[in-house]
Amino acid sequence: MNAKPHRISTDSGSPSRLAQDVIDRLYEVAVDPARYEELLDQWETLISPYRRTLGLDTPIALTAIDFESHFRRADQVLDSLTANADPNTTTPGILSRFQTSAAFTINRDLTLGEINPPAMQVFNLFTGAPLSSLPLEPDDLAALIEQVTRAFTANVDTPHLLRARLRETSRLAVFQLRVLRPEDAPPFIVAVSSELIWPDRFDDFLKSVFSLTEAETQVLRALSECHSLQDIADQRGRSLDTVRTQIKSILAKTETHSQAELIRLTLSTMDIATYTQDAAAQAQRPQTDHSSGFAALRPRPYHTLMLPDGRRFDYLILGDPAGRPVLFGPQDYGLTRWPASAEADAALRGVKVIVPVRAGYGNSTPLPRDADMTRSIILDYAHLLDHLGVSRCPIISLGGDFFFSAHFHDTYPDRVSALIACAGILPLNRAEQYQRMHKWHRFILAGARYTPHLLPFMVKAGFALARRLGKRKFVHAVYGDSPADVATFENPEVFEAMVVGSEVCLSDDHSAHAAFASEVTLQETTDWSGPVRRTRDRCPVHFLNGSQDPQTPPATLAELKGEYPWIDFINYEDSGQLVFFAKWPEVLDLVEKYI
Repeated sequence: MNAKPHRISTDSGSPSRLAQDVIDRLYEVAVDPARYEELLDQWETLISPYRRTLGLDTPIALTAIDFESHFRRADQVLDSLTANADPNTTTPGILSRFQTSAAFTINRDLTLGEINPPAMQVFNLFTGAPLSSLPLEPDDLAALIEQVTRAFTANVDTPHLLRARLRETSRLAVFQLRVLRPEDAPPFIVAVSSELIWPDRFDDFLKSVFSLTEAETQVLRALSECHSLQDIADQRGRSLDTVRTQIKSILAKTETHSQAELIRLTLSTMDIATYTQDAAAQAQRPQTDHSSGFAALRPRPYHTLMLPDGRRFDYLILGDPAGRPVLFGPQDYGLTRWPASAEADAALRGVKVIVPVRAGYGNSTPLPRDADMTRSIILDYAHLLDHLGVSRCPIISLGGDFFFSAHFHDTYPDRVSALIACAGILPLNRAEQYQRMHKWHRFILAGARYTPHLLPFMVKAGFALARRLGKRKFVHAVYGDSPADVATFENPEVFEAMVVGSEVCLSDDHSAHAAFASEVTLQETTDWSGPVRRTRDRCPVHFLNGSQDPQTPPATLAELKGEYPWIDFINYEDSGQLVFFAKWPEVLDLVEKYI
């Protein structure tokens, strides 16, 4: 795939209006990644006619305008703005000060904007949901909506306090509402509630500082969460007098004189504990040592292997650490975690899931610029299996990771018992296979195929957009034309697994955009049909695909079936590219045949 580039120029020798529009949009995206989709649409309009008429092996070089230099400059602008961004000028910066209180922002159209983790957990909210989705009693919810509407139109932006009862428990909560009117953005309301989450290990903190017993700690927690004494007694199966006696003991140990003073002390102590934990975590970054969920997922430690060339190579173990091994390729999105039920089921089945965190993702050392990426990653996998004493196992891969699975089998055929590809991809050989993709996937994958020299900025800007929007909103944008994928993602266990797992790809302090772009370019510019064909009669290959896959729609899948007839294709009408997260029980059933 090293054909001479096809050069595009304009008839008059002056830049075309469309090309100039793309350049303008390029710099707008560098300044404001939220305009990424506009660049995507205009780029498609410019490039699509040439992609349809050129062969797959012909890259496109745009000579009417020096696009490459513009992309470089836009990349520099994006880097500088990202590095110098003031977190307090953005909504996430405003909410970051509320570590334990459930807080969120409200847009003028009465939809929810940014939501902090406590609000996600306590109220089960998500960005873009209507304000009416707050779980409050109907009358209180109506009063809140009325107050918010008045606040947006008021002449004086004074804070408002509102009492409301939660729908499920009838417990009283207090909301403070404050309108903020940035100079360069629409006004929004910051809503902070009295609902709290209890920080990790705060129980131990209280026991250590105030010598509280386990029972006293639980009573103090319930009191801080606004439960009445009778509620606490009922929940704990104790008499009201017993609870009162425990509170007197807590008051004595904390040297406070009333329940109000006790609650104030608890909340301030909570802030100290949270700050201490955050400071310790910040001091250790980027050396994150655990993959931790926020709902049902259990924490999993990152294990580290030092490779012969001195690079650090991290990995996770899911399921049963002492079980039968399977290697899992987490796709270029870094989807390193499974839904909680899937991880638990793997443990029950005695399956040990080995999840490599590839070079450039998480804390794994990036590859040198001149490294042979395919060979390096395959050798990294082999070193990992040797380290764990695994001589042979099946490989599960997501999406484009079948590229590495096929190459690993090609290099070490005796070490692979089966290849199981979920939403697997195969080498594309027709321009229309790119045309059929949904626009987000086409923008990146066709960009890697036809204009690979411009892909790094496209990917970096896309990652900046994902960070700006939040992962939920970004996934909805990318998979919006695949109802099955959107529905799968909104399953709470899937949502948690994808958000937590992808931290190795994109987090507050890490972006694997360079590794992502390099992997995609490698897969799209390499003819890797040979390693795929050499699996025939040597290794069982299963493909699990969804009919709503935005990257590999049914027409493309039918063509690939004809190209590789020995592969066992399993199709699901009700799934898309996230088929693994919807059909993991069937995947584990397959795995058990080969371990």
